[in-house]
Amino acid sequence: MKRLSHLDEQGRARMVDVGAKQPTRRRARAEGFVQLAPELVAAIRSGDTPKGDVFATARIAGIQAAKRAHELIPLCHPLPLDHIELDFALADDGVRVTAAAAVTAKTGVEMEALTAVSVAALTIYDMLKGISHEMRIDRIRLREKSGGKSGDYRAD
Repeated sequence: MKRLSHLDEQGRARMVDVGAKQPTRRRARAEGFVQLAPELVAAIRSGDTPKGDVFATARIAGIQAAKRAHELIPLCHPLPLDHIELDFALADDGVRVTAAAAVTAKTGVEMEALTAVSVAALTIYDMLKGISHEMRIDRIRLREKSGGKSGDYRAD
């Protein structure tokens, strides 16, 4: 069985020591989807939402979340993010949320991108729940990553 790097010899959780590693450029892109009832898509398109600009608020929430991923996920290292960007693509059945993160560090930036997508999606829910609760957040996943010891990854 493969030994998990986040467990010590007694099986207790621990933060991995990355002190001896050299910083490298690392990037990650994550995505998710917020399925919306038709009236919610119409409200976003018209700008008639009770709490204001849905995407502007979700973008700020996602950026803040990425910067604080280490506070939310117990074994994450705090990272000095070089870049975090969120985009939203409105479709007839919902919104695709994407986040791209970059850092020069000793460990990867995947969790920051995934956290940004997750919190941005939750913010979209919060911004629209005054109109309808007919929403579903799903398909959150890592799309691609580069850099680090494990190399590049791209989802099919």
